Amino acid sequence: MSSASRHAHPALHLLAKVALLALAAPLAANGQTPVADDAGAVPKPARVEITGSLIKRIDGEGALPVQTITREEIDKLGVTTAAELMGKLTASSNGLTDGASINVGGYDQKGFNSANLRGIGTSSTLVLLNGRRMANFASPGDDAGVDLNNIPAAAIRRVEVLLDGASALYGTDAIGGVINFITRSDFQGAELNAYGGATQEGGAGKTALSVAAGYGELGRQGFNVFGVLDFQRTESLRTSQRDFIKDLRVPERLPHLLSGYTSPANVVLTSEQLSVLQDQDFQIGDHVVSSPVINTSAPNCNPPATLYLPNGIGGADACTYDYMRDTELYPKSEKLSLLTRAAVDLGGSHQLYGELALSRAKTYYVGSAARASSRTELDYRLVPGLEDVGFDQIAWDPDEDDDPKLVGVHARLPEAGNRTSELTSTGLRFVLGLSGEAWGWDYDVGLNHSVNRVDDKDTHGYLLYDRLNEAIQNGDVDLFGLDPARNKAFYDTIQVNDTVRRSRGAMDSIDFKASRALATLAGGDLALGVGGEFRREETRYKPSDLYASDNINNDDVAGEIEPTRHSRKVAAAFAELVAPLTKEWTVQLAVRHDKYQGVGSTTNPKIGTMYQPIAELKLRGSAGTGFRAPSISDLYRPTVLSATSTLPDPVCMAENDNDLTYCAWNWETHRYSNPDLKPERSRQFSLGAVLQPSRQLSLSVDYWNIRRSDLISELGDDVILSQADKYADLIHRYRDPRNGNVDFIDTCGEEPDPEDSEICYIELRKENRGASKSSGLDIVVDWSGIKTAAGEFGVRLAGTYTLESKQQPGDGDPFVSNLGKFVTDGVVQRWRHQLSLDWTYGDFGATLSNTYYSGYEDQNSAIDTETGNVVGKNHVKAYSLWDVSGAWAIDKSLKLRAGIRNLFDTPPPFSNQAYYFISGYDPSYTDPRGRFFYASVQYNFK
Repeated sequence: MSSASRHAHPALHLLAKVALLALAAPLAANGQTPVADDAGAVPKPARVEITGSLIKRIDGEGALPVQTITREEIDKLGVTTAAELMGKLTASSNGLTDGASINVGGYDQKGFNSANLRGIGTSSTLVLLNGRRMANFASPGDDAGVDLNNIPAAAIRRVEVLLDGASALYGTDAIGGVINFITRSDFQGAELNAYGGATQEGGAGKTALSVAAGYGELGRQGFNVFGVLDFQRTESLRTSQRDFIKDLRVPERLPHLLSGYTSPANVVLTSEQLSVLQDQDFQIGDHVVSSPVINTSAPNCNPPATLYLPNGIGGADACTYDYMRDTELYPKSEKLSLLTRAAVDLGGSHQLYGELALSRAKTYYVGSAARASSRTELDYRLVPGLEDVGFDQIAWDPDEDDDPKLVGVHARLPEAGNRTSELTSTGLRFVLGLSGEAWGWDYDVGLNHSVNRVDDKDTHGYLLYDRLNEAIQNGDVDLFGLDPARNKAFYDTIQVNDTVRRSRGAMDSIDFKASRALATLAGGDLALGVGGEFRREETRYKPSDLYASDNINNDDVAGEIEPTRHSRKVAAAFAELVAPLTKEWTVQLAVRHDKYQGVGSTTNPKIGTMYQPIAELKLRGSAGTGFRAPSISDLYRPTVLSATSTLPDPVCMAENDNDLTYCAWNWETHRYSNPDLKPERSRQFSLGAVLQPSRQLSLSVDYWNIRRSDLISELGDDVILSQADKYADLIHRYRDPRNGNVDFIDTCGEEPDPEDSEICYIELRKENRGASKSSGLDIVVDWSGIKTAAGEFGVRLAGTYTLESKQQPGDGDPFVSNLGKFVTDGVVQRWRHQLSLDWTYGDFGATLSNTYYSGYEDQNSAIDTETGNVVGKNHVKAYSLWDVSGAWAIDKSLKLRAGIRNLFDTPPPFSNQAYYFISGYDPSYTDPRGRFFYASVQYNFK
């Protein structure tokens, strides 16, 4: 029995005793008799359940900070998806988006749109639909969370965001907080919504159509059934469609982040081959070659994508490929969702209900054109301009690998087309529940079956590796741009069109919750809530036979890869006690016990309190602990082969006079899971105040503080390379003495080569390492109902000011701050806000809104090619977007709305970040679409 389990027993015994005491309490526990009205009916004050509490109450304000986003506010923002809405939530930072997902090859979580409260990780943000969990995004990867594409956006009635982390009620894995999407529950009639939008410069247009229909009135007819069907389509956006890409000046500012794989191909020479050329005064342009990387088409190269950049990755004697002129910024997507709900009144306040949610999101990712393998070699006589240089006269030892007749080739294959993937994420969720009141208890019990499936398909630009390599060796493919028609004809015969990876994640659960009043205290009812949950989680992963054979060019496999299937069981019990000790002071106590199969057990308490000395002021605070078990993907996912951004190897730089053409590359990475991971632990507390001096004006400020330990993380590749001596064991080189050791997996050859210091791959492995600290302020100012002769006005500001955000890479290491600074995979801006100005006049209304992110210190990975040092720091400018919309309610049935997003056509600010495939700006929070016009119509059939 684990230590955590032994400590859990007293808390469970106490919980059971409290429950038994409650069952024994008289039904009229409060000792008061409500007064009947003139008709003899006893009025019941409306009680509501808020996110963060089991107990319904008349006053929706509790001890925990909850932000609510209404359907009307969503319409005013002009967003149509749950993912877009999260971009407007100031407490959410560095989530996964479609733009940030653009990549090529075996990137494992393309298509995943996620929320990330407090910027501490998608895996630490709990997303609920109507208060219950959903299956996580199925593709195994670094992040575990709900794909927001599976949230039926048109069915959302409101969103409640619990900003206090580690919920004892929903799950202590919600260290960052809880986002509860609440859908319509009792709809009658029919409603049609149509939406259309287009960008000023073209591309990324959007159309959406939703139909909602419901029939039956629970109170009168005893039943209600309704459904919402939603379809959305977004067009792609290419780099060639945006002028701001040219204004970023990526080739001049970030030449090291581009690529040395070009068309015509760059040629990589040995030192002996370079000496032969220099002895012959062989020239590129107007000078004798001095670099081992050459291109006989230089300096003309092949614009607009293949350029001559002497300071670029290709060097002064070759060409550099600017993939930012040959890719997409925003993917084409199609989203279809259906939500249905039926409820039947069984009498006696009991209600049987069922929910069915179906969703399918198809996203089409288009990256740069394919490239040949990094180790491609061919006879130098097949290279235009090198036919007569005489490399075959170089003395050659057949026992050595370097055949003087062979030269290395770094080739781009434009005739094969851009690498294109089709990612399909489908969701299914079925809930059957029973709710009502019995023996003085409000209860709700439900069965939940939730599934997410992800199919990742290579559709174009990926070629059969064996046939491609054979054609290159035989000279049947021209890598130097002289016969593109022949190339295309051949590539068309070896195109891959295969669903290379299939994933399935499922969650089956049964849960219950119940609450009731126990007794009367000075401030009101002492109320108890209890609940429990049992769920089974399962993941399946199946590579295609073709993918597993490692025969897809540019979609590589790290070693053997087999289908996997893993599952685990999770059980939880929780309780909450709300005690209004006085009319001014209320205390909320909660405790949760979780048991994860294969991981262990934990008990986490939470306490919240609210003090209201006067009607206009509420003071609140909370404190608790959290526990996040490693996901199944963290524990067991297959090894993933990917690549870094173009980063320099300091060892190579020291050995080669800081020559970037040799030493900066997209180094191969192997990402490993770890079955020995322990859970993360957290401690958090919050303090806040709500001031409401009038019915029109409300102000709230909440301070939050989160501390985590035993972080489940991996070191960033930029961190590893920047401290190459410290993390030498994670940088596998061809000279590595571990090579050839039968006990050492994933070797870089049968035997080490002491003369070859080149990086073979970088090891990225999940570990429990270090700790993190985060704190900040959430500020909300709401001033509404300001009536004037010109109409009614309202102002709302919701902002997050982060005071601290830093992480310890390893135990005992100094903390590294990403507050106002891009580190490894993202930044947490110090200040983010959403400001809206509303106006209504009769049937007309308008909203002007502003989304703001403060500036920050960039990743600063640019390299001075003369010294090998990091160039001067870059400061990313603040990013501010203004949106405007207007509405006209023509009558009770018809409502029109039109608006402009990004009113001033503000482009993303320049960034030299090297984490995302996109270069020149940070795609995780910016919008490359530019000025966007939209209009919508809503018609109600009653």
